[in-house]
Order: sequence, then structure tokens, then C-alpha cells
Amino acid sequence: MRNTEPTTSGGYGEEQAKAGIDAQLPELVSFPNQFDDYIITIENPEYTSICPKTGLPDYGTVTIRYAPNTHCLELKALKLYFLAYRNLGIFYENAVNRILRDIVAACDPHWAEVEGVFTPRGGLSTTITARSKQSEV
Repeated sequence: MRNTEPTTSGGYGEEQAKAGIDAQLPELVSFPNQFDDYIITIENPEYTSICPKTGLPDYGTVTIRYAPNTHCLELKALKLYFLAYRNLGIFYENAVNRILRDIVAACDPHWAEVEGVFTPRGGLSTTITARSKQSEV
């Protein structure tokens, strides 16, 4: 019978897997939306975080797309939020999903999508896309 449990090698464990998911970050602020039926796209081409396993920096471009409902994200607060990732140990997958979770909590959009396109490491390029359940994208 084949083992169906995921295997981890190289010392990766729960500590690294959960790193950064619930870290304290600056608050995302929103303001009342004044219009209907449009999409906001925000791109951060200077995203940086730390690999929780190696301690090396990770770089990438994070793009946020969302259809505002009653509130929009305030950009200065978003910038400070992104800056906090520079010293945070978190895997790519966790970062993209954490950003989506925090955006949805801050402004309750009709739908939202966060895409992270990360600088190749070891010759491998990684793109991660997370969508809110109500996403139309």
C-alpha cells in the first residue's frame, strides 16, 4: 500500500509552514467607496520577504485586483503593510493567501484576487494566485 501522506525533506516542518501566517502587521485601512461597477488594480513591483527556512530574501511583484463594494483600500496604509513583509519570514504561498485574507477583511470587496510573481530561485519561477470565494475572475 502506498503512503499518501505528504513528505517533507530538508528539515521543513510545521514551524516553517506556518511562519508569518498570523504575524502582527500594520492595519489595512479603507475608505467609503463612491461608485459602482469598476475594478481596482494595484501593483507592488518591489515586494520583499524572508524565506523562513533559509533566511534569504525573496523578491517579486504582487498584484491586487478587486471590485470594491462599500469600501476601497487606502494606499498609504497598504504601502506600510507591504513594507512590513521585508522582515517577515513567510513562504510565497502563505504571503499571497495572507494578503488576500487581509484585503478581504479590510474592505469586503465583491471579489478579490492577489497574484504573486516571484523572482526565480534555483532556476524555478513561481506564480501564485489566490482568489476570494466570490471572485468572478
